[in-house]
This record gives sequence, structure tokens and C-alpha cells, in this order.
Amino acid sequence: FPQYYLFDKKEPVMAYTNPFYQIYEGAAIATRSKVIHLNLTEKNSFKPVINEEELATCDLVILNFPNNPTASVLSVEELGEWVKLALKHDFLLINDECYSEIYTAQKIPSLLEASVHVGNVSFKNVLVINSISKRSSAPGLRSGFIAGDAEILKGYAQYRTYVGCASPLPLQASAAVAWADDEHVQVARDVYAQNFKAAREILGVETSEATFYLWLKVPNALEFTQVLYRDYNVKVLPGEFLARADQKGENPGIGYIRIALVEETTKTIEALMRLKEALNG
Repeated sequence: FPQYYLFDKKEPVMAYTNPFYQIYEGAAIATRSKVIHLNLTEKNSFKPVINEEELATCDLVILNFPNNPTASVLSVEELGEWVKLALKHDFLLINDECYSEIYTAQKIPSLLEASVHVGNVSFKNVLVINSISKRSSAPGLRSGFIAGDAEILKGYAQYRTYVGCASPLPLQASAAVAWADDEHVQVARDVYAQNFKAAREILGVETSEATFYLWLKVPNALEFTQVLYRDYNVKVLPGEFLARADQKGENPGIGYIRIALVEETTKTIEALMRLKEALNG
């Protein structure tokens, strides 16, 4: 989508959360965009700080809430403030909501809900993208959607006619069945909730109300990851691999590891016990 939206911008500017899902950086490279990193840190509760001076220069802002990898969420009021900014400074605001159906108790608000909440019922300058990948644990089906500003999507639909590619029909049929069913999604949510409960009990950490990630602060994260791989047969991802140094040279992923609690609970408990042993040194 960024290639479509930014192709006629001479000096495009894109902002996105940092750390981030790596395709955002790929989109920035493909569109030759200047990047503004919206750092997610412990100091700001892993929520992007609004800098209107910087945002006024943006053509496209990409949020990702519920967030990968920090597991943070934004309230409908917080999302609404971003909608107001998109209208005020005339940038396009996208929220990547692929974790929207992975929650422990209450459903997480969508950017579209926030848009209506602040009176932008036409969704001007607002889009959401979503995917079957996380809700159904089916990334291989390659099925998703984009929704929001109808004027923008009208042109994008024409663009996709020429440059888009369709999944094979058997995969489309399988995806349609998965999209139409919510029972299997609830089963997954129950497993993730049990895994979060185990993490709280074993590691004594706070867990999020959404996603299936722990964003764990550890000393020497890269070295610790190697220890987990080598000595404990536990795979995690160093946070610095999921982030980039910002304009000030600071990488907000340093000092963290991302843990995906996606296995069945018995196996997850075993992994958490090994992790605890490694942390205790």
C-alpha cells in the first residue's frame, strides 16, 4: 500500500512505531521515504509520544496496536487523538491491527472505532489493515483486508488490479471458512490467557491484555539470547533485532527480548521454567 500511496511524492516522509514489524522498514526503503521513528520505551509506557512538529511533515504514519513486540495497547481515546492529528496535519494514518482479536478479557478498540468516537465518521485519512495470520494461526493462508477512507481505497483497488496477486483458490476457500468462525479464535485466546497466567506465576512479571508476547527487560539481551539457545533450547528474539537506532542514535529494543507464548500451555510452562533458571543464572 505505501508504494501506491507515496509513489507521486517527491520526498515522502513516513513515521512508524519503533520497535516494529520489519515490513514497515521495507515499505520505507521501497518508497525512498525519510523515516521518523516513534520510539516505544518504558518511559512512555510503550506508547508513541506525539511530536506535532515532526508529524506535520509526514505523509504516512503507521501505528501497530495491539503492538508487536511490546504488547502495548492504546485506548479508544488515545487512538482518537491520533485521528485528530491526521486530520489536522493531513497525513494518512494506518493502524496495523493484526493482533486485534488476540486479547485476554475485553476486545481491543479499533482505529475505526476511535475515528467514529471523535466524529470522523467518513474515516477521512484513516485506514486499518488486518490479517487472518494471528487470529487463526494461519499466516500461510495470506488473507487480510484494508478498510477505512473510501476515496483512498477506490484508487488503491484500481492499482491492485494491475500489481496485486491472488492466493490460490483452495487457500481462499480455507480462509473464508476461518474468517467465518470465531470458536477456534476463542480456543486460541484461552490458551494464550493460560500462558500469560503461567508467565505471571513463574516469572513474576506483568502481562498485557492483548497479543501473546512478553517484552522482557534483561541485561545483555543478545548474549542472554545466545545462552537460551545454546544451554536451554529456548528460542526468543533479541529486541535490538526488532528496532533501529532513531534520529538520536538510540535503539529502544536494546535490553529486551521478545518471547512468543504460542505453544500449548504444558510446553510453555516448561519453557518458562527454563527461562527462569537462566535468569537466576
